[in-house]
Amino acid sequence: MNARVFRDTYGVPHLQAGDPLALAYLQGVNASRDRAWQLELEHRRFLGTTAAFLGPEAAPWDVFARQVRLADTARRCFESLDDETREWITAYVEGVNHALPGGALRAPEFAQTALTVQEWEPWTPLGIWLAVHILFAGFPTKLWRTHVAERLGNEAVELFSSEGPHGAGSNGWLIPGAHTASGQAIVAGDPHRYIENPGVYQQLRLTCPEYDVFGLAVPGVPGLAHFGHTGSVAWAITNAMADYQDLYAEQLRRTASGVEALGPDGWEPATSHTEVVDVAGADAVEIEVVETARGPVITHGLGQATSLRYPPRVTGRLGFEVLPQLLRATTVDDVDAAVDGWVEPVNVVLAADTAGGLLHRAAGVVPRRSRENMLRIVPAWEARYAWDGWHEMPRAAVDGPAVMANARELTAALGVEFAAPHRAARIRELVSSRDDWTVEDMSLIHTDTYLGSAGSVLDLLAGLTNLSDAAVALRTELLAWDRHMDGASTTASTYAAVRKGLVSRLTDHFTMLEGAEVAEVFAPWMDPLTHVSFALENLLATELPGIDTSWLAREALEEVAAAGPRPAWSETHQLAPLHMLRGPVFAPGEEPMDLGLSGDHHCVLSTSSLPGLTDVCIRASAARYAWDLADRSSSRWVVPLGASGVLGDPHHHDQLPLWLAGSLALMDAPVEREDRSFEVAVEGFGTVRVEEADPERDLELIHGWVTAERAVFWGMGSMTRDEIAATYRFLDSVPTHHVYVVRLDGEPVALLQTYDPQADPAGAAYDIQPGDLGVHLLIGPGEARAGFTGQLIRVLGRFAFEHLGHPRIVVEPDVRNTRAIARFRRSGFILGPEAKIQHPHGPTKTAQFAFLTRPPE
Repeated sequence: MNARVFRDTYGVPHLQAGDPLALAYLQGVNASRDRAWQLELEHRRFLGTTAAFLGPEAAPWDVFARQVRLADTARRCFESLDDETREWITAYVEGVNHALPGGALRAPEFAQTALTVQEWEPWTPLGIWLAVHILFAGFPTKLWRTHVAERLGNEAVELFSSEGPHGAGSNGWLIPGAHTASGQAIVAGDPHRYIENPGVYQQLRLTCPEYDVFGLAVPGVPGLAHFGHTGSVAWAITNAMADYQDLYAEQLRRTASGVEALGPDGWEPATSHTEVVDVAGADAVEIEVVETARGPVITHGLGQATSLRYPPRVTGRLGFEVLPQLLRATTVDDVDAAVDGWVEPVNVVLAADTAGGLLHRAAGVVPRRSRENMLRIVPAWEARYAWDGWHEMPRAAVDGPAVMANARELTAALGVEFAAPHRAARIRELVSSRDDWTVEDMSLIHTDTYLGSAGSVLDLLAGLTNLSDAAVALRTELLAWDRHMDGASTTASTYAAVRKGLVSRLTDHFTMLEGAEVAEVFAPWMDPLTHVSFALENLLATELPGIDTSWLAREALEEVAAAGPRPAWSETHQLAPLHMLRGPVFAPGEEPMDLGLSGDHHCVLSTSSLPGLTDVCIRASAARYAWDLADRSSSRWVVPLGASGVLGDPHHHDQLPLWLAGSLALMDAPVEREDRSFEVAVEGFGTVRVEEADPERDLELIHGWVTAERAVFWGMGSMTRDEIAATYRFLDSVPTHHVYVVRLDGEPVALLQTYDPQADPAGAAYDIQPGDLGVHLLIGPGEARAGFTGQLIRVLGRFAFEHLGHPRIVVEPDVRNTRAIARFRRSGFILGPEAKIQHPHGPTKTAQFAFLTRPPE
């Protein structure tokens, strides 16, 4: 199977290679080309070096990333993996290192921030995963609850229970074959995350002789961790809302030998060192990184040091050995066995296979310990708060439609705060309403706008008295409303305005909770308005001393009534994708789209704003999918923006109209091979075209050239035609080497071979730099022309630098080939070392390395 990149009409990459390692490499190359800024930004986030190019605003995160030891934890988890998985991840990283400098040329953010690409270590994908998910379980909420208990008393510690995720959630459902038109299962859903630009998920097809899988990848991480369809089995996940990270109050003291922490058995040594966080436009920040037996110290707020204990740091495992196992899965049992090894984040998994197998279980690692640990900061010196083994992951029999929507049902024993039951109940109601579902029907569920949480506010309004006529009329409208948050509905907009007014007024009664002393990175979790917004149902159902919620609701209703008619909900409920540089969605000169939305936080169409502050939506479906087990080619998917992370690229946001309309794109759509050819007209020379060679079509040409006496240093003169055919078929099958025929005015004049030095014996003989492109050039026979070779090399330099995007060309002619060396020197190459190159199936060559660096723009 040849190494190929195909793309469908939406630019979604379909990657093909001869084996899993070559495919992982190709996935890394592709991610670098499509998502270079995103990859390098996430790389720097886990290293804690973003402030060096983003400025002071990014410093709090960098401080946290250093203190929590993300990079060191990633390295530990990588080193604990089996050899096969490490090799697979390393292949992906090698692909990234080769292609990322070229991808950076296309992404405008690099120039805007003066960011340069930094070489990835083999454990970088694990670091990216940790950085994306370290806050996923919401441990900062324990800082909030501890703060609430200190200000309002211990009895109030769960007052602001929202039964709702502040950062992430998801919908997922499995409809068994007994409830579908085809008789085979459907797995569908949508993960809810902040809508980022570029998006957090990348649609992919990964094909090699061992497997052929469609799914959603996390850029920077190999494989398809969360959502995939192998043809015979499909899986999906949601956040289990498990609590698996603990905060400990630490007492620290300095001694002559360093730092000690008070543990259950007395004073014990802690590790300590200093690091410096560089900040663009400001002074560098020196921090002390301290780690106790519980874990890294992450804050000195709340009157004490606080450490974080989290499973990957404790176990040295993250679960990445699961990723290649999922790609090879063919049955539900395979998926089940694979996710047994999962660690973080803790997920609920749904899966189905074509043989009728069904799966509904949790996967991950959750420690057993006191319930108090799950609520707030606990003292490190008390033994009763120590971890005591691990929970067994719960599972449920699937005897009908199964639903996962972050509610407490399956994983109640693993956490304390879950999503309100409204989404799960509504999905269950919908999927149970008929027995002839098709994959085309899944959008009906994805886009349902019924707001199950509206009752708490509407019931409060129903009991109000002494209202103005305008307020009575408005209440009558609201009570007759069907509770659907449709974008065109003015009543939905009116409800949102009343809710906003109620939340704002209720928050005014909790001013004593303002001013929590925590590290700046945790400040968003300490905002009373946020907590009142998400805990509104619970607060309205609770007797709150000194607070008349009916009076507050009356004020809010009267205020909205006096303001006059409301616009449609979608006019204020607008999508606002997040970009680290606050960059736009639409390129200059491009006509913007209307980004108005239907839905709300507790709808199945979960489009979350912050009631009480704004209607603007920043969290919604980061992807939608519908996996068909009857016919994989009928499966569908969509992402909010597009396949490319490059502003101005045709596929940057070409799926946005589909996503806004609630539609899905066909997953297995027609594709075309990605064209790497390059053509340029050179005045006084002719038109040069560089096109990929075909080992069958071009065999006669190649055989005649490489076996000619003039190609003695090419080293293939004694090879037979069949041997040469096999060689070039092999080169065509790997993603690290490429062969091109160079034509001048349509006539073949040269053979160009490029390679990634990381995957070639030449790479062992010199110091490779990220993005290096090795080159072999064979000029074909023909009449000599003055300046011909120099002109050709200049064009090929443009091909390598401008078209492929590599920062440096490497050549390594035989030291005896003095004519070639002189030719390269005349073309601007700088001579490097002489070194021996040992080819595995050929003689040792003493090479003269030479380098040509891309000129500055």
